[in-house]
Amino acid sequence: MTTHRPSMKISARSTTRVLVRVLVRSIALICLVPMVAAQRKANPRPDTEPTTVTSAAGTTEVGTLSGTQYRIDIPAAWSGNPKHALVVYFHGYSESLFTYRADGPLNEQTQPIFDRGYAIIQSAFSTSGWALAEAYPETEQLRQYFLKKYEQPATGKKAAKEMETIVAGGSMGGALVVAELELNPKPFAGGLDLCGSVGPTDLAFQRRFAWRAAFDFYFPNLMPPLVPTPPDFRESHALRVRVLDALTANPAAATALRGLMDLHSDRDVADQIVYFTFVVADMQHRAGGNPFDNRNFLYSGASPTSTAADNALNDGVRRYAAEPQARDYLLHHYTPNGRLGRPMLALHTTYDPRIPGNTLAVYGEQVAIAGFSQNLVQQYVRRDGHCAFTQEEVGRTFDELIQWIHNGKRPPAGLLPIPATH
Repeated sequence: MTTHRPSMKISARSTTRVLVRVLVRSIALICLVPMVAAQRKANPRPDTEPTTVTSAAGTTEVGTLSGTQYRIDIPAAWSGNPKHALVVYFHGYSESLFTYRADGPLNEQTQPIFDRGYAIIQSAFSTSGWALAEAYPETEQLRQYFLKKYEQPATGKKAAKEMETIVAGGSMGGALVVAELELNPKPFAGGLDLCGSVGPTDLAFQRRFAWRAAFDFYFPNLMPPLVPTPPDFRESHALRVRVLDALTANPAAATALRGLMDLHSDRDVADQIVYFTFVVADMQHRAGGNPFDNRNFLYSGASPTSTAADNALNDGVRRYAAEPQARDYLLHHYTPNGRLGRPMLALHTTYDPRIPGNTLAVYGEQVAIAGFSQNLVQQYVRRDGHCAFTQEEVGRTFDELIQWIHNGKRPPAGLLPIPATH
């Protein structure tokens, strides 16, 4: 979905309906808070002796807590700095379980933060896929473990609670940044959202489902069934090639799908259709049924010059109904309430085929309605790709967030400022 040609028609009235539903559903999300509180009361200890590697750069610890792997990175200068600081980092959506190696490198999002002297903790989460329900409490358990082992002995229990802590995450991790700053803001000074899937999960995932249904209209029986999607479905290069070949052989259908999905190329369409199928299967499994419903979805954008293609698609596409209890799962994981309790700086590319750059727009309205607009800023870089940032860009964005937190200097929205050359 883009601002110049939305794939779902969104009027002021429909936006209001979405946001009213958001505010109602947000009440149910308080059930997550006791789960986090229970983790705070626990006395987390590694399941076995963790692996620790020390180098000139610092110390890395990898272990497991309650069966879930974690990684802790502490810069060499951290222990000698009287003002310790921590970043709680959430990784993105993964089709397989995350694993860490103590001798492995940090990624392009965490390395520039580590280079600035911040300790970093990250949980692998106990499940793959859209693991919000697991990631939230498991990461809080890791934070408590870190405080007890590393911070309290150095500064004392009271100072440990007051340590400057930033929450950051990429892609799916961006949704977890929002969840933390809405449901559990007290431990955090601010948040960094990098290419995040921020906003109502239901809205974004229903759109993906609708696009997969549209693909089936143009290319029946090419992909596995949509409801239910086979639970053992996996992405493969061979399947992406098969979809791309079909698109190449049917230019009219390929053009329609590029328009509907606001994608630049047939390759992007092929990649996303296969990926969306895995996401649908993941959510159907997690929800215990089908949470997706395209009966009220009005398809738009199949042709830039005529509504005939839209009419044919809307008349002919197969419509699916959601199972109520499954839909509730999707709504609860996660529908934000807009009460952004700390400053959050978001960074996106101008063209992201997986999470459109204007994804934050609906969440921005939620934040405004809740009265927290002063805590949200979105910036962008001029680049194509999902999370396609350089380490230098992530570092500059992080620096802006820290200045905002320390000095109250709110970063400018828009293009990530380019530093002046000397």
